[in-house]
Amino acid sequence: MDATNLIDATIALIDQHRGWAALVVFALAFGESLAFISLILPFWAMLVAIGSFMGASGSTANLIEIWIAASLGAACGDWLSYWLGRHFHEPIATMWPLSRYPDLLPRGHAFFEKYGIWAIVLGRFFGPLRAAVPLVAGITKMPRVPFQIANFSSAFLWAGVLLAPGSIGLNWLMH
Repeated sequence: MDATNLIDATIALIDQHRGWAALVVFALAFGESLAFISLILPFWAMLVAIGSFMGASGSTANLIEIWIAASLGAACGDWLSYWLGRHFHEPIATMWPLSRYPDLLPRGHAFFEKYGIWAIVLGRFFGPLRAAVPLVAGITKMPRVPFQIANFSSAFLWAGVLLAPGSIGLNWLMH
């Protein structure tokens, strides 16, 4: 099954079972933000497509629910990545699929050293860094509270950026 078919199947699932939409979006955002899964299955395209679908349905309440679910899923994925970094430290780089990307953690570490807490916010918007920065924050034992503040605030921003263009664009075109 290619990416287009997977996106179509996910949107069909949400269309047929609206009650599951928030859970599906939570899981997709969690996977997109978790260090290991995001390297294998990039779910961001599905989240953009879901934003478009929800926008086309014209339900602002559903879109807000989806935004909150995506935000919480992304924050929980980064939270787990942070915990894994704190728990496993540097040896985590030898675990699959991180072992397939030997420069990922050093790049994430350099980014983290350069931008500090802002790396948590900025890293969420840059592909592979999304997987590396929370791990590095955990490995370097960044204090939990500042990490979580940056994590949750950036998760809500990130989810809005992914979901809004499709939903706003389709609403604008349809009216």
